[in-house]
Amino acid sequence: MKKYEEIGKIPFEGKDSREPFSFKYYNPEELIAGKSMKEHLKFALSYWHTIDGEGVDMFSIGNPSMDKSFNKTEPMEIFKAKADFAFELMDKLGIEYYCFHDTDVAPEGKTVKESIDNFKVMVDYIYDLQIKHGKKLLWATANNFSNKKFMAGAATSCSADVFAVAAAKVKACLDATVKLGGMGYVFWGGREGYETLLNTDVALELDNMARFLTMARDYGRKIGFKGDFYIEPKPKEPTKHQYDFDTATCLNFLRKYNLTGDFKMNIEANHATLAGHTFQHELRMAAVNDAFGSIDANQGDMLLGWDTDQFPTNVYDTTLCMLEVLKVGGFTNGGLNFDAKTRRPSNTLEDILLAYIAGMDSFALGLRAAVKLGEDGRIDAFVDNRYRSFRDGIGKKIVDGKTSFEELSDYAQKLGDVSVESGRQEYLETIFNNVLLS
Repeated sequence: MKKYEEIGKIPFEGKDSREPFSFKYYNPEELIAGKSMKEHLKFALSYWHTIDGEGVDMFSIGNPSMDKSFNKTEPMEIFKAKADFAFELMDKLGIEYYCFHDTDVAPEGKTVKESIDNFKVMVDYIYDLQIKHGKKLLWATANNFSNKKFMAGAATSCSADVFAVAAAKVKACLDATVKLGGMGYVFWGGREGYETLLNTDVALELDNMARFLTMARDYGRKIGFKGDFYIEPKPKEPTKHQYDFDTATCLNFLRKYNLTGDFKMNIEANHATLAGHTFQHELRMAAVNDAFGSIDANQGDMLLGWDTDQFPTNVYDTTLCMLEVLKVGGFTNGGLNFDAKTRRPSNTLEDILLAYIAGMDSFALGLRAAVKLGEDGRIDAFVDNRYRSFRDGIGKKIVDGKTSFEELSDYAQKLGDVSVESGRQEYLETIFNNVLLS
C-alpha cells in the first residue's frame, strides 16, 4: 500500500476500482438533483479528531498510538505543523471546509490571556493557509469543557470567574470566526449540566446559560457575524443530566429564553443514538421546528454506551440522513463535518485518508439513494395518502382551526365503528431496500 507522502489528490475511479486511495461513489463535480455532489454534501474536516487525535481513548490516557508532533518540539511550532498538515490533507481529499475548537489549533498557556494570545497567532497563520489552499471555515467553537476549571460547567458553573473565562474564550472564537469567514458558531455544552440536585441551583444555571448565549449572540452580531449560532445536543457524556440532552430539550430552552431566531441545531449522529433516538429523528425534529443547521457526521457502536465517534459507513443511515437534508432544501450555512476518528489500532496517516474516503463514499451513496427514493415517489405518496382525511371535511376544519370540541364531540358521536388503515411499515421498508440496492 502507498505511503501517505506518495499519495496525491484522491481521484474518483468508480465502484469497480480496487485502488484503496480512490473514491468509488463520491464524484465531487457530478451533477445530481440540480447541484454538484460537493455542494449537496459540503464535507468538512474535524480538527480535533483528525489533526490532534492520537489514538487515545478513555482507557489509554497518556499512551497514544500515533504521534502528531510532526517532528517538532516547541508548542507553537507543533501547532503550525499541524495546521500545515490539515490543509495538505484537505487538498488530498478535496474537502473545502474545516471546523475547530480554540484549543485544537493553538497551545494553551499558563493564563487565560496567554492562551488567547497563542490562539490569535494561530488564527493569523490559518488565515494565510486558507487563502493559499482555497479553504473555508464551516464553524468554530470554544473548548469550555476539558480544562479542570470547567469541571462544574462553563456558562452553568457555580463560579462567576469561570463564567467570565468561558465568555473570554467564546469572544476570541467569535472574533476568529469573523476573521476566517466562518458561517457558523457552535455551542457544545459538554459540562453544561449536573450530577446531583443536592448541590445544584438548576434555575440559576439555566438562566445563566441563557444570559451567556444572549451575550454571545449580541457580540457576534455587533462584530458582523451573519451566520448561524448552533446548539449541539449531547446526552449522557460527560454530565449525567445535561441541559442540551436532545433537539427537543434544546428547542424548549431556546423558546423559553426567546433565542430561536438566531440559534439552530448542529446534529451529531452518535449523540442522537446516545439520547435513545435515531439520527433521522433528530434531524426531522430540527427541520420541522425551523432549526435545521449543520451535521456532525459519524456513527456509534450500538453495543457500547459512550460516544465512539466512528467514521460513518452505514449506508442505510447515510441515506436516511440525506433524505432529511433533501427534504429541508439542503444546507445553507451548515455542512457535513466528520466528527469522527480512526480506531486506536488504525494508527497511520494512510488510515486517516482511508477513513475519510470510507465516510465520504458512504454519504455519496446515501445521497444517490435518497435522490432515487424521491424520484421513485412511492414512499412520499404513501405518506401523503395516509393523511388524506385532513384535506377535506372535518379534518380540513381541524387543520384550518375552524372547529371546536363541541362540534368534534357531536361529529364523533354520529360515527359508527372507527378504523385506522395499516401503516404498512414492512412494505415501505421493502421499497426502501429495493431502491437502495438497485
